[in-house]
Amino acid sequence: MVDRRNFLAAAAAAGTAGAAEDQPVRATPLRADYFGTQYYDEKERAELMEVLETRRPFRWYGSGSKPPMKVLTFEKEFAARMRTKYALAVTSGTAALQAAVAALEIGPGDEVIMPAWTWHSCCSAVVLAGALPVFAEIDESFNIDPGDIEHRITPATKLIMAVHLQGNPADLDRILPIARKRGIRVLEDCAQSVGGSYKGRPLGSLGEIGIYSLQLNKTITAGEGGAVATSDPVLFERAARFHDVGGLRGPHEAAVGKPKLDPFVGCNLRMNEFSGGVLLAQLRKLDLIVGSLRANAKRVYDGVRDLPGIKFRKLPDPAGELGAGVFIEFKTKEVRDLFLAEMRKQNVPAGPPGGSVVLPALPYIENKRTIHPKWPSFTSERGRAIRYGAATCPRTIDILNRFAGPHLDPKFTPRDCADIVAAVRKVYPRVVKA
Repeated sequence: MVDRRNFLAAAAAAGTAGAAEDQPVRATPLRADYFGTQYYDEKERAELMEVLETRRPFRWYGSGSKPPMKVLTFEKEFAARMRTKYALAVTSGTAALQAAVAALEIGPGDEVIMPAWTWHSCCSAVVLAGALPVFAEIDESFNIDPGDIEHRITPATKLIMAVHLQGNPADLDRILPIARKRGIRVLEDCAQSVGGSYKGRPLGSLGEIGIYSLQLNKTITAGEGGAVATSDPVLFERAARFHDVGGLRGPHEAAVGKPKLDPFVGCNLRMNEFSGGVLLAQLRKLDLIVGSLRANAKRVYDGVRDLPGIKFRKLPDPAGELGAGVFIEFKTKEVRDLFLAEMRKQNVPAGPPGGSVVLPALPYIENKRTIHPKWPSFTSERGRAIRYGAATCPRTIDILNRFAGPHLDPKFTPRDCADIVAAVRKVYPRVVKA
């Protein structure tokens, strides 16, 4: 016989437990925000006001008083922070790529190997130079798979783009030896990893040249902006000339010594003093932003790594990762999507890999559409023969479909991180057993 009083008490307890289980971890949504703008304060305001008061917004001359030289100071401090001899400020990360590609003398007939998953600008900079993009698969780091590079090298290969995506360094211990053995240069695209490092060295300082984006989504920002960094004086001179209609201004000439190049056709990619002032203030906060982000990522990693079977994104150098997100691998896209749906119910920010696109699968790339039907990238025999499309990068698509994780923010509190941990610990075991 079941005691009626005990039965009702047990049923009530079960109902209470079930109701608690269905309660979200947070009552209101936790949202990650743009990193750099959260740190705007009187430092950025003071830099802007100085430019305004001098009436010298153009970096090289003007009718006002003594020039503030914000961009030039930013270049010097940025080079020091990235441990390179030179840095060049430009208008965007895309402009930085174009200047770097020009500096490396990439042009018609050349081939550039890059990851199939990256931003449009990597491909466009190569195509606009008249060269040919060659896409390699990514691995579980979301970066170019070093094992998929060598067989794509041809006599026309002049450059490998090592793109450090979503705050995670690419595996340079494997990429650089491949390039060195073949006499191929390496461009580090650090657009999504400003402030990251690899084995103790700043990203962008290990290859021949590095580029950075300072756009709103990046670690530090003036809304738009970019930078090129190198320790090679000829590469710096060529980038500086390209960004300034082929000329070389006094401060840049002084940096490299006697010019080694004649003027050539270039662009106007010059940064203005307002942007330079904001970025100078932001640069001086970079280590604070990165340190806070990494501290929050450690809280989340440490809080969930003991979950049975959990597997994170591959980290070639865990200490060098920015920690913008903690990405977890799932067996299928369906399980991954269920995880995301359940995390949303917990009011905790989570998402799949983002900030890039599977370039070969885009119709305009698959169909080789450019600004002119006779654009040299695709008029050669090799250019006509190469094929793009989703079928060329199945592993990349599979990896991106099976990863997701919580987004992080440098301003998250320890309590916020504890909520993220609680949500993952609640949701992950449930969905992997479903």
